[in-house]
Amino acid sequence: MTEKEMWNLYTNHTPVKNKTYDAWRFGGDDAMANELAKLVADGIKTATASVYQFYKIENSPLPPIGGLNIILDSDHHAVCVTETTKVSICPFCEVSESYAFKEGEGDLSLAYWRKVHKDFFTEELKTYGLAFDEQMMVVCEEFKVVFKE
Repeated sequence: MTEKEMWNLYTNHTPVKNKTYDAWRFGGDDAMANELAKLVADGIKTATASVYQFYKIENSPLPPIGGLNIILDSDHHAVCVTETTKVSICPFCEVSESYAFKEGEGDLSLAYWRKVHKDFFTEELKTYGLAFDEQMMVVCEEFKVVFKE
C-alpha cells in the first residue's frame, strides 16, 4: 500500500484534522529497513536514534512530539503509522540501557545498540566528511504505533 493509501485509511478511522505526516524508511540496506519496519509494526521497536549534527547540517527541525510518521519498507510500501511521544538529545556514550531496549534490535542490550549504531553512524557521517565520536549528540525519538492494517 502507498503512503497516501495508508494515510487515507488512518484518517478515515481516526479524527485527524489539519495534521500532516512524514513518510520515511529506516536507514541501512533493504533487509535492515524491512526488519526494522516489521519490529515497529509488531510493537517491539518503539524508539530510534539519529545523529543530531545532521539536523543542523540539513537545517531540519527535530521530530515534534505528536508528529505522525508513516513507516515505509524498502520498496516504499507503507507498513504503519506512528506518533512521536518523546524526543531527547544526549551524548552517544550516555544512551541508557532502557533506551537501547526500546530500540528493539538484536539482543536488546546496550552493548548491541552501541555496536550497531557506532557502525551505522560511522558510515552515515562519512557522507559529510565527519568522524564518529562517543561524545557526539544523538537524537533519541520514542514513538507508538497508532495505526496498521
